[in-house]
Amino acid sequence: MYPELFHLSFLHTYGVLVALAFLAGLWIAARLGKREGLNAEALTNLVIYCALAAIGGAKLMMFVVDPRYRQNPAEIFTMDTLRAAGVFYGGLIAALAVAFWYMRQTGLPAWRTADVCAPGIALGHGIGRIGCFSAGCCWGVECHLPWAVTFHSRVAAEIVGVPLNIPLHPTQLYEAFSEFAIFGLLYWRIGKPHRRGAIIMLYLLLYGAVRFVVEFFRYHEQGNLWGTPLDASQWISLGLCAAGAAWLLMRRGSQTA
Repeated sequence: MYPELFHLSFLHTYGVLVALAFLAGLWIAARLGKREGLNAEALTNLVIYCALAAIGGAKLMMFVVDPRYRQNPAEIFTMDTLRAAGVFYGGLIAALAVAFWYMRQTGLPAWRTADVCAPGIALGHGIGRIGCFSAGCCWGVECHLPWAVTFHSRVAAEIVGVPLNIPLHPTQLYEAFSEFAIFGLLYWRIGKPHRRGAIIMLYLLLYGAVRFVVEFFRYHEQGNLWGTPLDASQWISLGLCAAGAAWLLMRRGSQTA
């Protein structure tokens, strides 16, 4: 774990990897969009707007699900909050809402655009989770398996609160490697005949399933939702899985495009 690059306190590994994740996702979307004949400028603007919306949505959902902010609203304006990445699902929901609005404004075909963006989302998120691992955030619960990881950086403990010198599930890597596998599958699948919308829906189904499982091994300070055995991210995961599976089943056997 290296929360800082080259021992420069202003150059955080997480921020560098998030920037790399954005560029990688943009490159993949532009490459696939060109192959689909989509407007390159409109597609690039869409990705930028969605990235900005994702940042705001992730932090907004963090404020909603974390009781620390309800108990002490002043925490919203601290440096710890500024450094926090937020909740991915909040960013995803906000990005989808902005994407829907922008595609209607520009006339980008919704399903085709969503399909070309899906592999880039998976690749970018996977790189971002490597950033989480470098920073120590989103850590797992204690475990003593051969692949357990132990964090030792006091800088990471001060910034994100990760416990030191305790073997933990590397939940960040579980999700990163799963996202890379999903990216490979989606990138291969989009090159084959498929129904419009099938790629983004396959992403929602696969990522929802991965996130649902990973959450069982992840530490949650805010606890579960409504006193159930599941947390907020798992309920959203179930919703995404259901939506993706239902769409794919209903469109099964229909004409490809």
